[in-house]
Amino acid sequence: MSTVTIIGAGNIGSAVAGIAVDAGAQVQVLARDAAKAAVHPAATAGTFGDPITGDIVVLALPYAALADVVATYAGQLAGKTVVDVTNPLDFATFDSLVVPEGSSAAAELAAQLPGAHVLKAFNTTLAATLATKTVGTLPTTVLVAGDDADAKRGLVSLVEAGGLRAVDAGSLKRAHELEALGFLQLTLAAAEKTSWTTGFALVP
Repeated sequence: MSTVTIIGAGNIGSAVAGIAVDAGAQVQVLARDAAKAAVHPAATAGTFGDPITGDIVVLALPYAALADVVATYAGQLAGKTVVDVTNPLDFATFDSLVVPEGSSAAAELAAQLPGAHVLKAFNTTLAATLATKTVGTLPTTVLVAGDDADAKRGLVSLVEAGGLRAVDAGSLKRAHELEALGFLQLTLAAAEKTSWTTGFALVP
């Protein structure tokens, strides 16, 4: 059985918790407010700072919160699969990313957690499409980038067991493109050119 810790109890964290529970995983959700971490009756709720119990750790947080995660949990993340969900969007302008050109939030995180297996995933799927597991009439597809093949296989298997499609998008370098895709999706939805309940789909 997979063990999954989700740090963050917002819409994405709640949706990923549901996917992991549906996949048969043992799920822990941590948030600043333990009451808000109670996002699923089958998941264990805890407070940010509590020990991590999962082998797969999903950071369902804003980009700015990653520094606090590293400061709090760096010593516990060695050897674990750490999934970066963030889109490092400049929310002041909504017109650019805040990471250096050619880099990514995931690459920055990997540099700070050299003992962890950092993956990029869930950032190109809006929360509603994760919760419903569909984009229009098609199954939601989670794109996964990372340098550790075993870590990617583990996350892909979890996502597929939870009822979605998953595609290996390549090495962690591809996180740059995934974050650009996530940025585009967010800006389109914010401008009401697409809906927050829809998204990009891969047609078989």
